[in-house]
Amino acid sequence: MENSNRPKIANVYRGTFIHSTQKTALQILEDELLGVDTDGKIAFTGRGTELVRLSQTFGFSPTEVIQLAKHEFFMPGLVDTHIHACQYSYAGTALDMPLLQWLNTYTFPVESHFKDLQFAHKVYSQVVKRTLRNGTTTACYFATIHTDASLLLGKIANDFGQRAFVGKVCMDRNDSVKHYKETNQESQEETCRFIAELLNKKSHISENVEEVNLVKKMFPDSESYTDVYLKHNLLTDKTVMAHGCYLSDEELVLFRETGASLAHCPNSNISLCSGMLNVRNVLNHKVKLGLGTDVAGGYSASMLDAVRRALDTSKILTIQNPEYKTLSFEEVFRLATLGGSQALSLDDQTGNFEVGKDFDALRVNVAAPDSNVPLTIYFIFVSVASGLTGDDRNIAEVFVAGKKVVPFTEPTTE
Repeated sequence: MENSNRPKIANVYRGTFIHSTQKTALQILEDELLGVDTDGKIAFTGRGTELVRLSQTFGFSPTEVIQLAKHEFFMPGLVDTHIHACQYSYAGTALDMPLLQWLNTYTFPVESHFKDLQFAHKVYSQVVKRTLRNGTTTACYFATIHTDASLLLGKIANDFGQRAFVGKVCMDRNDSVKHYKETNQESQEETCRFIAELLNKKSHISENVEEVNLVKKMFPDSESYTDVYLKHNLLTDKTVMAHGCYLSDEELVLFRETGASLAHCPNSNISLCSGMLNVRNVLNHKVKLGLGTDVAGGYSASMLDAVRRALDTSKILTIQNPEYKTLSFEEVFRLATLGGSQALSLDDQTGNFEVGKDFDALRVNVAAPDSNVPLTIYFIFVSVASGLTGDDRNIAEVFVAGKKVVPFTEPTTE
């Protein structure tokens, strides 16, 4: 009777599981059992040899266990801590200018079109489906100044089953596209319609040198870029700042003390020639850190690409300074999963396969048709999980809170 209120077991999986913990950057569990209850939460984990005992304890039939194939494994869903959903339509193009000129020439003109809800629906549906196919179970989306379109993005993400933070942009300055801005009053009124999503504050900081100098000119009384946010009470444990390439040690201390997070977007940083984040220094300061694709400054909506580019950036820093300790692929894997959930303050809910967390997971098949992965050594598991050789062709299924969201079952929004 003591277990009468426990949710029933919906599915039990047996096979190889790969995830990160606080103490271990990458842990490989072979012949593991994992049970998911009807609420989509991980009810138990255990060794395959414990099947009989666990089936009796949790009330499931051993014959109903889903056995992974030899070349399959589960890994946690990928967490994209910074992506502009409104920029997806031109991802991979228009990367011939530095950040501020790029925004004025390409970004703001495109974003102004999202007042058209039909246009917004088409683009937002595409980006949610693309990121889910790439294994992004949680995304932190920037939208535009258009409240209705931003709310539509939230609805589309919900309909497709993706865990998402959606932020409406607030912008009262724009000299390049005159009609793509708000007055302060309009911004306040529209933000009131969007208050639930804006409880998780998201923005950019220290992305490139020109931007840093502009902020210094605009706010001469502030000690640093970070100090601007701090003085306006915008640096809290709900804040996620993208980039941070030029943050000083003093600013990183403020991040740690306030609980604010950083989203490392290496593809965008390199593509727009903005700079390179010293991830090792951020980790040494114990600042929460995740990875982001930063579409369309980053040309790929794949978090596996973000993993690769993070490793590349780390190696470039090592070339420049041989004493720099290059990031390992295990460390970057953790940034893409558990680190991202910590950055978004979701680590009590997702990020790895601990009991009680939601089952956000990717079922990876390294023997998928046309796969780019060699099948010669056990290292293939780590290789795919860390994004070194795998891609969306290897992602057979995607689960969010226990619900299979890929392959798609088209929602009513289509």
